[in-house]
Amino acid sequence: MDFFSIHNLLTLLMLILLQAVLGFDNLLYISMESKRVVESERQRVRRLGIGIAIVLRILLLFVLTQAIGYFQEAFVHVDTFAIRFALSGHALIVLVGGGFILYTAVKEIFHMLAPVDLEEREAAATQRTPAQAVTVIVLMNLVFSFDSILGAIALTKNFVTMAIAVVISGLLMIWLADRVSAFLQKNRMYEVLGLFVLLLVGVMLLSEGGHLAHLEFFEFPIEAMSKSTFYFVIAVLVVVDVVQGRYQKKLLAERNNRSMEIET
Repeated sequence: MDFFSIHNLLTLLMLILLQAVLGFDNLLYISMESKRVVESERQRVRRLGIGIAIVLRILLLFVLTQAIGYFQEAFVHVDTFAIRFALSGHALIVLVGGGFILYTAVKEIFHMLAPVDLEEREAAATQRTPAQAVTVIVLMNLVFSFDSILGAIALTKNFVTMAIAVVISGLLMIWLADRVSAFLQKNRMYEVLGLFVLLLVGVMLLSEGGHLAHLEFFEFPIEAMSKSTFYFVIAVLVVVDVVQGRYQKKLLAERNNRSMEIET
């Protein structure tokens, strides 16, 4: 009955909120990645990928609680005039994940700017089989979950509480993934915003990985982008996108009115 104490229930609520806030970028990536498979398989890919990731998150949680020191301990040291770093398992995972997301976002942005029809671009973007898409979603989900799990360990040592929070947040992610994908499908102009948010996520992860590795270039250390800065920049991007969209509609309406006046 100790689990149902007020302290554990409040901790569980905090963990769910933590997972939800930190899971936004993960959710956006899942929605983008699922578009690479045929439309009839997209919902199944999202749900299967998140479902498998929930199980692996719990396993990762168990591993980290038992051997967290091994992931934080550096196993590669470099100390030269130009570059210095001490690479740990945690830093390596974050750097690889950030690099992959940054590469994906830049590739999709350039692909979006290519002079092809929308239908041709969508056909070219459908490059993965369902199994490949599920694998990528699961792997990236683990990358995104690494910091949230470390945050959960900092809040409580109760494994059951942390596992329940992971399951609940995973179910919420399954519920929201379909809705985010449907929203992006209906509002195509927000795809550009989504890609630039992913680009920002990649930069944030790379800066965090560099900070964890104590990376320095010519004695200038890499500082991690704070979460407050990250969400502030996202808010600015959203506001700019909304204002620009309304301004474009206004210009289009004025142009149509002028065309009608000229014709009359």
